[in-house]
Amino acid sequence: MLKKLFAKKPLRRVRIAGSDVEFEVGRNQTVLESALAAGLAYPHDCTVGTCGTCRSRLLSGKVDAITPFGYTLSREELEAGFILACQAVPESDLEIEVEMGSAQVVRTAAKLVAQRDLTHDIRAVTWQTDAPVHYRAGQYMNVTWPGAPGPRSYSFSAAPLEGGQTQLTSFIRKVPGGAFTERLFGEDLSSVSFEIEAPHGSFWLRDGAGPILLIGGGSGLSPLISLLEDAAARGVQRDALLLFGGRAERDLYCGDEIASLAQRWAGRFEFRPVLSDEPADGIRVGMVTSEIRAAMAWLGDTPELQAYLCGPPGMIDAGVAELVAAGVGLGEIHYDKFTDASSRSS
Repeated sequence: MLKKLFAKKPLRRVRIAGSDVEFEVGRNQTVLESALAAGLAYPHDCTVGTCGTCRSRLLSGKVDAITPFGYTLSREELEAGFILACQAVPESDLEIEVEMGSAQVVRTAAKLVAQRDLTHDIRAVTWQTDAPVHYRAGQYMNVTWPGAPGPRSYSFSAAPLEGGQTQLTSFIRKVPGGAFTERLFGEDLSSVSFEIEAPHGSFWLRDGAGPILLIGGGSGLSPLISLLEDAAARGVQRDALLLFGGRAERDLYCGDEIASLAQRWAGRFEFRPVLSDEPADGIRVGMVTSEIRAAMAWLGDTPELQAYLCGPPGMIDAGVAELVAAGVGLGEIHYDKFTDASSRSS
């Protein structure tokens, strides 16, 4: 009896559906910890269960959650069997569905070489790196600097170049009290030695023939511009509608860039800004997610629609719920939650 009680639990195996990838999970380790230890490019960012980047669908098996998945995942995602790999400890062998990264992650020294104000609290920031970085449109980089309390994640705002690139630009919003953004908006950081690690994330345009609905808020426009610029350059022929939410007219930006995209887009293209607090002539009023049904109707209400959301967690959660209620499958909904350091471990 005592031997049975204190016997070591057997190691569990995880299989990635649709591939020949399998790995063993160490005792008291999470799925993500073991996947990374095995050298796999498993999508992740915060590792503490707040960002949702490691969201994966559990096809078979059972896991225990270190912290409840419901803090980050929506009710619709939980009901569909999604888990967070960074919080999931296997209680049996597992089969998981997840899109693994493909580009090799590199670490390179970098210098901040350019800044441009986009709004009162969002700035386009460019780093020059020592080594070229390869990424997919929609992905992000982790940025550190001497004395940093931890990495900061920023999405690329430009289409990737063949062969990689050494100039990396992102749209960065000032976070009150932010360890990096307070300095960025108030100091000269041109002499600071940064380190950039990239690429990260599983947010990119999936193959398909149906229309594309994009929804952004705040600096969440950064990966959406990257994704759209890349698709336009590749001649993607799919109808697209971009919803962007702000509080007031001063929160709207990249108007010229979006107008240029509309002219170059191979299919139909529409941009609809939405203001929640201060009305302005000719601009829709309300929460950006309240415009989802009308946007879907403009795109033809087709089951082939794909949705891409970037911005604050509240917007993402509301958007996912609205899309699912409108009949969009969770497999066609892709998002990047923009959390800040206050929602992560120190």
